[in-house]
Amino acid sequence: MSLTVAALALRVRKLPPSCGPVRIVAIDGPSGAGKSTLARRLARAAAAQAVTSDDFPVPWDADPLVWWPPFAAEVLTPLSAGQPGSYRPYDWKHGLYRPRRIIAVAPVLIVEGVGAAAGGSPVAYRIWVDAPRKLRRRRVLRRDGSAVAAAWDAFEERAATHFAADRTETRADLILDGAALPAGQ
Repeated sequence: MSLTVAALALRVRKLPPSCGPVRIVAIDGPSGAGKSTLARRLARAAAAQAVTSDDFPVPWDADPLVWWPPFAAEVLTPLSAGQPGSYRPYDWKHGLYRPRRIIAVAPVLIVEGVGAAAGGSPVAYRIWVDAPRKLRRRRVLRRDGSAVAAAWDAFEERAATHFAADRTETRADLILDGAALPAGQ
């Protein structure tokens, strides 16, 4: 990445607000591409909070964007009115919801996940992260276990259909090679 994370953080902090007083930065791309890694790094560099689609229950056999309506209702709607948002993160490992998380009204909110930069979303800056399919699959199976292999393949097809229809990558402000981002850091 020729643009450093610190320089990207400065860039996004200078953008005009897109959701009430907040600048929403969407990090989108297929599963296992490196979106979460980038979101954590950018959130630290921009002194921002990050919300990930992994905080919402999206079963492998569901529409990849099933997380968006509750996120929009619980986080974006209040932020657009200048009020804090909140939601209860889902704990996949234990199959339960964690205590409510408050999303403060702040200059920048990083939103990461499949569909985060979908058309019509109140986004100030769209980042597309992708990596070769074999690498992405390997990352996901390392993270979630080999038992999800068939489900991931089907999820991947549904996500690809969404990306093609939405033309997500073509609307990105920045395109990054997720193969250069070490997973899980």
